[in-house]
Amino acid sequence: MINSYENADDAAVATAGARAGADVVRALYGRRLDRIDKGAGDFATAADVEAEQAILAVIRAARPGDAVLGEEGGQRGADGAERQWLVDPLCGTLNYAVGNMLVAVNVALRGGAAATTDPFGGETFFTDGESAWMRRDGADDTPLTPSPATCLVDVNLDPPFPSAPGFRAVDLLAHPGFIERFRPRVVSTTLALAWVAAGRRAAYVTDGGDLSGSVHFAAGVALCRAAGCIVTGIDGAPLGTAGRGLLAAADEETHALLMSMMRGRT
Repeated sequence: MINSYENADDAAVATAGARAGADVVRALYGRRLDRIDKGAGDFATAADVEAEQAILAVIRAARPGDAVLGEEGGQRGADGAERQWLVDPLCGTLNYAVGNMLVAVNVALRGGAAATTDPFGGETFFTDGESAWMRRDGADDTPLTPSPATCLVDVNLDPPFPSAPGFRAVDLLAHPGFIERFRPRVVSTTLALAWVAAGRRAAYVTDGGDLSGSVHFAAGVALCRAAGCIVTGIDGAPLGTAGRGLLAAADEETHALLMSMMRGRT
């Protein structure tokens, strides 16, 4: 089955990899899994490791010359490889370990195609780098269309907080203008970025440093960009060394409103 992707385009490889990882995540759900301590309260489980291996098997079969940077296994392949895949096999491990199904599997080719799968919702959000769609088994692919209509803004409150005390996402929740216009949602998985691209959320905000090459955020950022969202750092700068953190908004107005609320605190 894996070999069938040897001649597939990059979006198909990303989608197949994400779905292979999601199959592992579902199969191991609810089991008592040993934890692999990463320090600072972070950990991985056998589901993280095995899902990454399943994703790697797809990428290796389809793109044997490409390098891969995985959340659990680190860098694989030649350091000087022209192409690199960024893999987060289980985003939301803390949720998963306590039986919460709010998780995602992320696979992205740096600067190109990407896919995010919701293992329990049965949805895969994917892009070829230019357009973005959602695929559900048994249904036609649906183009992703951002919209601010829900007025729901997902805010990542997980530490660390590198921009504190100048800015912490929790401060945004107490801003009078935020309460008047939006309603907060707090998540611990980058699945929320796919929801912004799909019009289910008006925006997503997280603190941090340079997230442009992060295995956690690469797929979601690619989806948002391809869908037409406005994507910058929380300081308004483009993602990269100049931009800190991430603000992905459905449209210019929502982005401008959130930036105005954060500007005095960044």
